[in-house]
Amino acid sequence: MILLNASDTAVTERINRLLEQVERRFADELVSDLDCVNDLATHVERYRGKMLRPMLVILAGLACGREVEAAQDDPHVTLATVVEMVHMATLVHDDILDEADLRRRGATINALCGNEAAVMLGDYLISHAYHLCSSIGDPRVARAIAAATNVICEGELLQLTNRRHWRLSTQTYFDIIERKTAALVGVCCRLGATLAGASDARVAALETYGRQVGVAFQIVDDVLDLTGDQDKVGKTLGLDLGKGKLTLPVIHSLAACGDAERTNLLALLDQYAADGALVNGSRPPVLEKITTALERHDAVSFARAEAARRIEQAKAALAQHLPDGPARQLLTTMADTVLSREQ
Repeated sequence: MILLNASDTAVTERINRLLEQVERRFADELVSDLDCVNDLATHVERYRGKMLRPMLVILAGLACGREVEAAQDDPHVTLATVVEMVHMATLVHDDILDEADLRRRGATINALCGNEAAVMLGDYLISHAYHLCSSIGDPRVARAIAAATNVICEGELLQLTNRRHWRLSTQTYFDIIERKTAALVGVCCRLGATLAGASDARVAALETYGRQVGVAFQIVDDVLDLTGDQDKVGKTLGLDLGKGKLTLPVIHSLAACGDAERTNLLALLDQYAADGALVNGSRPPVLEKITTALERHDAVSFARAEAARRIEQAKAALAQHLPDGPARQLLTTMADTVLSREQ
């Protein structure tokens, strides 16, 4: 869970109680009469991290004046559970696509039980998310969640289509991450405000906040895939390049290179993609050469600066349209925390 300032103790305790209800609703919803299904559902709960998306649903509601109740049937708690299920499903499916072995310092579902079981578990999470979403009773919510999930799939397909496309444009990169990551974060904030009965201006501001935070989150995630400490990050690193996925630091370096250096970097990228990702968490020499090339062009600093710019835009949207208060302050804190994350 994201650590918040000590001065926010009262509202932080309230958020924690609400997130506990989300965790219980999540577990209760997935209970099956089959032990094999329950075992997998229990294991996937290890994937849970800071609960960014559920927290955004709840904070958006509080920031717009709704008194969210610490009860499993509260609409905000239900919606927060839905988005956590959708997010978990995307992680399960991502691990299959990336052939990842490690997630949250534990074995991925595909490493543990194979791709077939992982595919079905991801589908199981999605189907339960829609089943639960229908209980909210507002068709706008169900349609928005479905639309966001469609966009996530489009983003993944766009990324798959552009694997090993070493001349990928910055515009296409942002199109990918705005779909595969920012769409769900944005809809968390938008629906949290919608369920609170907020004005159109506040709903739009919160969606802008969420989308910009989502883009920044993914940029930082891409940086960590290249430069992070696997023990801290808690998942298999180096997979993006190993699967031929270009991210912002590499795109920037390729654009900044001279012809000879670009040719050399492209050869290194081809070699690494052909060899695959990291083995047993080690960094092969070819990856070290790639990161050295990135350092020459301050590519990581460039990417982090873009993430910081997005965070400033997110905070500006809040400041313009939402009244000051503990919930808005926590949304601001969460945005800033995205830039300093190491996992």
